[in-house]
Formats: sequence, structure tokens, C-alpha cells
Amino acid sequence: MWRFFVLALIQLTGPRLQIVPVSSNEFNHPSHKLPQFDPRLIPVEGVDAHLPAVAPAALQPDALRQRFTAPPVWSPELLAEVKFTEREPLHASVLVPIVMRAQPTVLLTQRTAHLSTHSGQIAFPGGKADEGDADACATALREAQEEIGLDPAMVQVLGVMPHYVTGSAFIITPVVALVQTGFTLTPNAHEVDDVFEVPLEFLMNPAHHQRHAVQWQGVRREWFSMPYQEQANGQSTQRFIWGATAGMLRNFYRLLSA
Repeated sequence: MWRFFVLALIQLTGPRLQIVPVSSNEFNHPSHKLPQFDPRLIPVEGVDAHLPAVAPAALQPDALRQRFTAPPVWSPELLAEVKFTEREPLHASVLVPIVMRAQPTVLLTQRTAHLSTHSGQIAFPGGKADEGDADACATALREAQEEIGLDPAMVQVLGVMPHYVTGSAFIITPVVALVQTGFTLTPNAHEVDDVFEVPLEFLMNPAHHQRHAVQWQGVRREWFSMPYQEQANGQSTQRFIWGATAGMLRNFYRLLSA
């Protein structure tokens, strides 16, 4: 698995936020453990509330099927992050699973806290392509089944979006799919701490798209976040969606709003 680029080792020293640069040579070492990074500590530079939200009718299953059957002319906003490694690129796929509820939702995962890299981050189910995978869709379906126990029989693939290249040299194919309700999940406890749903309408409203940026090693690095406040069982939990996951959702917004 992978997630967005790591900008620097971030520490809180009393009330102050300290960004400690990391040597670029460390990132060129294949066994290097990426430092921890809390993107929530980076200030928001702007919110795209001036852009129109996707109409709720366009988020329903039939409309989504039609969008992929006869796609409009559109351009993804984000294609590649600034790289921080010189290793050979690897192909991967993620499933963008849209659950067909009365108000459609997107199924997301939160990685376990004990993992050596990208611990606790929010992501789509997905991972590296295997030699036995027929195509990117097969990779996404296999990984979703292995990672969260999502039965491929409950999934209808609609299509794929353009590649998204991470700073860690993963060439990701986002595979958009509809998921029937009534599914049962069995998350891989080693990789997945939680599985949850976020309303698609929330994610397709740019008023919830926040822009962040930081200067690191002489390069300006930018990303989106889409913090979602989940209310469940009388408790409120913030789901901080950011980086590659937010970037691919932003491209999905561009497709649906085209």
C-alpha cells in the first residue's frame, strides 16, 4: 500500500509547529522508513467554495453509469505529485467504491496505527498490481477483497479514471465502481483499522475541498484535504481525507462536473 508524499518530519514543541527537513539522500534509499507526517498541522491556504457542487441527481447510480458510458470532454486537475524517490515506478490500482444507498456514499479505509509507513491514513482499498492480474480492474477488485473482504460479486465496475502518480512513484489507476448494499466486510486486521462511508454529495462539493501547501527542500508541495465530521452512536469523529485520496476524489469531481 502507499499514500501521498511525505513532506518533512513534523513535531509540536509546545504551542509552536516545527517542520524539520529530511535529507533527500534518505529518500533515495529503498529501505528508508518515511518519517511520520501530520497534514492536519499545515494551515489551510484556501477553500474552493466558489466552484459549483455536483447536483445530487448526477450522483445517483443511473447517472454515474451514463457518465462512464458516454463520458464528456474533461481534464483531470491532478496527474502527478512532486516525486521524492528515484526508484522504479510501480503500477497499482485502487477501487473507488460508491455504495448505492438512497444517498450514495464512498467506502474508505483507515490504515492501522502500527504500520511502519503511512499509519492511520485514510485511503481507498487497493494496492500493487500482481503478475496474475488481467488488468487494473482485476487488481482493484482483488485488493479490495483481500484488504476489506469486499465480495467482487457485489461490485459493478463503471470504468477507470486517468492515472495518478504519487511522489513515491506509484502509478495508480482509480477504478470507479458501484457497490450493492447488504455487503459484509471482513477487514484485514493487519492493514485496516476501520472501514467507513462518507456521503458522495459531501465529497463532490468543492466547499469542502481545502488547499494546503508547504515549502520543502526548495520545492512548493501542494495537496487537498476534505475533512469529514462523522456522527455515529452519539460520537463525533473527524475523518481527515487528504493527499492522493483527496486528489483522486478531486479528479472525480472534475469528471462529474464537466
